[in-house]
Amino acid sequence: MTGDELCIPLFQRLRQDGSLHEGGKEVSLTREKSLRIYHTMLFIRVLDERMLAAQRQGRLSFYMQCTGEEATVIGSAAALQDDDMIMAQYREQGALAWRGFSCDEFMNQMFGNERDYGKGRQMPIHYGSRDLNYMTISSPLATQIPQATGYAYGQKLAGKGQCTITIFGEGAASEGDFHAALNMASVHRVPCIFLCRNNGYAISTPSCEQFAADGIAPRAFGYHMQCIRVDGNDVIAVYEATQAARKISVETNQPVLIEAMTYRLAAHSSSDDPSGYRSKKEEAIWRDKDPILRMRHWLEAQGWWSEEEEKATGDQLRREVLESMKRAEKLAPPPLESLITDVYDTPPPLLEAQMEDLKQHIRKYPHAYPKGASSMGFSADEIEQSRKAHQQRQQGGQPA
Repeated sequence: MTGDELCIPLFQRLRQDGSLHEGGKEVSLTREKSLRIYHTMLFIRVLDERMLAAQRQGRLSFYMQCTGEEATVIGSAAALQDDDMIMAQYREQGALAWRGFSCDEFMNQMFGNERDYGKGRQMPIHYGSRDLNYMTISSPLATQIPQATGYAYGQKLAGKGQCTITIFGEGAASEGDFHAALNMASVHRVPCIFLCRNNGYAISTPSCEQFAADGIAPRAFGYHMQCIRVDGNDVIAVYEATQAARKISVETNQPVLIEAMTYRLAAHSSSDDPSGYRSKKEEAIWRDKDPILRMRHWLEAQGWWSEEEEKATGDQLRREVLESMKRAEKLAPPPLESLITDVYDTPPPLLEAQMEDLKQHIRKYPHAYPKGASSMGFSADEIEQSRKAHQQRQQGGQPA
């Protein structure tokens, strides 16, 4: 056998016009939860649009959008319990927003100010929240997948009926960590959901150049694991698939693999130009499958949403994001001394000496490190005077 004999279907609930596929059961989502899901999707779309614009204006160093994948991320998070652990990659801000992460908390992390939980040590979009059971994001691909297996094993031993979900792209599924994690999860029978966002591209590498088999879902059979392939632009299908996966994981201590078929409408990151590896025609096809538009059509068919509410909500969210960004930009950076805390109970002499060297360097060149200088007590005027003095030295041919 080659595996061609297997044909894994695509689980769907909503057509693009918002109508239900024939033969399916009625949707169990309540009006309140459906509107909360949709509001979260709209918030993330607005957040992504505004923060990419901020990056282009030089106000933010880096950003990654969730555009086109909101249904996969938010639909899965909505199907979990609040005490379930989420271990995400770097495009799952929607899951954190669903859990209650505020706009200000997003902004504080992206601008790395004094209220950033990571104390300014991480690049933007690397969120984390202990209170919301959302593990801090790591830049290296796939590291969170085996970590999720280990965390789920601890949940199994604790016996409190919790599970872990780990979310990753199909590019991360090409890493060895993916296979080690699935094997370990299956052998030790842990309550873990592996959710793969198959958006067609690992940065610029298309799926056809990553693997020859039928996507990611069939890999589950090699580890004797249950799996489902779902339409990742259908938020109701994702919700129900994750709900079923959670029931299996928690009640039987078995891992489940979900492959969500979706598409990244935006660039991979603010540093990427997708026009170099995919066509506008391809993008247009997927724009017609916009998950937010599909959910909106369904809500309108239920009588739960209107054009007036759409406009009012969009305006309100844009104001909220802009006001929050302005607040975050004005906040001071974390204290310079926090750079060497949280690893040792008491920083060792070597780190203390390095910190003093750093301070001396900043005192000499405060204009080159305005945030560090500000945290050391330099005023804006003193930093500006240093910059002007530096320019005069350069113009006079003196060493900088």
